[in-house]
Amino acid sequence: MRLLYALLFCFVTAPVWAQLAAVTRVEMPIDPNSSDAYSVWPLRDRGALLVYQHEEPYGQVGFKYTFSRMDTTMKPRWKTDFNLKAHFVPISEFTNNLYRFQLFTEPGTENIQIIRLNLDDGTIDIFEGKLPSPIDLTHFRVMGNVAYLGGYFHDRPLVMGFSFFDATTRVFQGLYMNNIEIGSMDVDEYRQEVHVLTHSPKKRCQFTVRSYSPDGKPLRTIEYDGTQYSLISGQILPISAGESLLIGNYSADCTPYSQGIYVTRIQHAETGKMTVATDHGEAIRYIDFSQLKNFFNYLDPRRQQRVLARVTRRQNEGKNVKFRYRLLVHELIPTAEGLTLVAEVYYQQYRSTNTIYTSGNFSTNQATRQSRQVEQYQYTHAFLCGFDKQGNLLWDNCLPIKDIESIRLTPKVEVMHQSDYVVMAYPDEDKVHSQLIRRDSVLANKELFTLKPRLATERFTNTAEPVVHAWYGSYFLATGYQRISNARGGSAVPRDVFYLAKLRYDTPKNHLPAPTQATRTTDPDH
Repeated sequence: MRLLYALLFCFVTAPVWAQLAAVTRVEMPIDPNSSDAYSVWPLRDRGALLVYQHEEPYGQVGFKYTFSRMDTTMKPRWKTDFNLKAHFVPISEFTNNLYRFQLFTEPGTENIQIIRLNLDDGTIDIFEGKLPSPIDLTHFRVMGNVAYLGGYFHDRPLVMGFSFFDATTRVFQGLYMNNIEIGSMDVDEYRQEVHVLTHSPKKRCQFTVRSYSPDGKPLRTIEYDGTQYSLISGQILPISAGESLLIGNYSADCTPYSQGIYVTRIQHAETGKMTVATDHGEAIRYIDFSQLKNFFNYLDPRRQQRVLARVTRRQNEGKNVKFRYRLLVHELIPTAEGLTLVAEVYYQQYRSTNTIYTSGNFSTNQATRQSRQVEQYQYTHAFLCGFDKQGNLLWDNCLPIKDIESIRLTPKVEVMHQSDYVVMAYPDEDKVHSQLIRRDSVLANKELFTLKPRLATERFTNTAEPVVHAWYGSYFLATGYQRISNARGGSAVPRDVFYLAKLRYDTPKNHLPAPTQATRTTDPDH
């Protein structure tokens, strides 16, 4: 009977009604022994920007960049080159609707260089300048003709505005303090403001939102101090002329381990300094992970049942169950209803290292100290939360991530909104996992699509650095590096390429079945 139930369940949820399909594939040959690199920036229905970086070993040029824009059919529109001065290194980039900006610095000096690439025709403007001192830059945004640079000088945070007109630099006030870290820096073109979110891990985990005018004049400071929990990250999304939502994750003990997500509203009409210590009035709404319907759907049915039973038992006893996770929160996605928050859950895997050090200035006695370094990140699942414009939680869902490890902590899951449906996808070597959901229901559960070579006589022997981008409409763009060999044991020489694959995800609404709760309704013995 259990086997029959399992077979029936698998049949009901079999993803036969919507899936990924290959449309076009483009390959760029590469030399596997070089340090050359490609990257791709989707531009929605305007196509995509392909960036090729080639390191020049000698001479006055450090890197040669080739920028080329493709349309949505993956045909080239324009191509342009840029030679970066020797000793300069790339730091960060920023893209808006009109331009792509790239920031370069000369290590150990105050020198910076910013290029502005016109996405319509490929023309490049170059802006050079000097910072007040050598600064470790970590944040980069552009609004209008000002670049906003955030970073650290002697372990204290700094934010500056660099003018493209006259190469002058203006330092923002109120940030250069001890034990303060920059959580995020955003430009608000809707109101022409710059928001800097900071937190203090050593000062009661104080969380502060500072807003500035484009020329660096302080507008308002909101200090979330004395709240029930410690706010550890946040993002601001405008919802009206005078109001925004602040959303992020929080912890119970001022650590990087999140206990849930929070949302609160910010009134922009007010100016000046405001100390906010509210868990009442216009309250901060805390949403514990156990309050989400589908957060634990990444677990196998038996383990999920045990976790949910524990939550129910503790709630009946009037107690809370505290779950602690590390979160990689994506940029907020505006929707017609309000917004979608996407976050990936991960944990760190460490390796131990032995460091030999000498005690004292003149002693010859040596000792060995063991330390731990992060070796890679293991992803477990991603979750989505839909909010309305008042900050009310409307729905949540979950995508399990199996056996994905990375030496860099970067987003893996892409989210595409299609009318009432949401497609979630992530890469796994030469495969793409996807899942179709509608609010808190799963319609197509963990579909698997395998990329194919252009010729039937070829095969992939290795895939590295795969990425999936939500592109435009119903299309995804998959990229990465691959080694291609002859599939039939012929004499063809293996070749290495950087690939771009256009994929389509169709959701024929007239064939979609009724929504099902995928894992919570399964037989625990299945």
